[in-house]
Amino acid sequence: MKRVVAALIVAGTLLLSAQTAPHNPLLHATRQAPTDLEVGGEISGAGQFISYQDLLRLPQVNFITSNDTNFPVPPRVGGVALDQLRRLLGAGGDMVVAICRDGYRSNYPASYLAAHHPVLVLTVDGKAQESWPKAENGGELGPYVIANPSFTPSFKVLSHNDEAQIPFQVVRLDFRSESEVFGAIAPHGNFAPGSPVMDGYRIAQQNCYRCHNMGAEGGHMASIAWPVLAALAKGSPEFFAKYVRNPQALNPHSKMAASPEYDDQTIAALRDYFVTFAPGEPK
Repeated sequence: MKRVVAALIVAGTLLLSAQTAPHNPLLHATRQAPTDLEVGGEISGAGQFISYQDLLRLPQVNFITSNDTNFPVPPRVGGVALDQLRRLLGAGGDMVVAICRDGYRSNYPASYLAAHHPVLVLTVDGKAQESWPKAENGGELGPYVIANPSFTPSFKVLSHNDEAQIPFQVVRLDFRSESEVFGAIAPHGNFAPGSPVMDGYRIAQQNCYRCHNMGAEGGHMASIAWPVLAALAKGSPEFFAKYVRNPQALNPHSKMAASPEYDDQTIAALRDYFVTFAPGEPK
């Protein structure tokens, strides 16, 4: 009898929560069209999809792209700023994570949002997704692309410059806590700010984390997870360095972007950082 009463209490609590959850007219419980944007994370209100037409009704930012590899011929694009969308959704957290169809992820912490004002692109030269130019690989750019109105690197760590986060084929935005997302790859151990390990951590946050994962967190485009990178950094440091700088030289089929500009100090910092995840290392 106690189990029945407990079950009824739980069911009643869930029903009350659903009835009292704030309603957001932008959000829909189910996908209505392939162009719907999926959203998740710390969002107030029921539903997890926003239609393309509803996005077009939001305050728009318009600009001509510059140095954007998604658009070799700079077009005029229009869209909604990620920070603005976060406010309109009443989302919590202090960062936005863009998730692409192939598992690639771009992370936008508060510092990036403030410095570069990234925009979820909705129109290209006034046209909807079906009329957009093709991606570099010949595929579709959409359903969504993220672009920066302008981009000047806001930080530099060793030989790693702040990089423009401009993913294409974006299908979902998550509104998350930076401490949770980046905390998943915080180095194991205590290290002083400015130490090689912490420099490597900062670089890995923006670079490696886009494609490589640590459990459920991070990108899932690459098949090599964080613990495997740690094992390579510890057991095969020369291979690790060569692969980071020029992956195609070792694997012609690799889709990983090369980083030939990384000097020895930068590679060493990345290696020292990843080694903290290797088995047998002090935690």
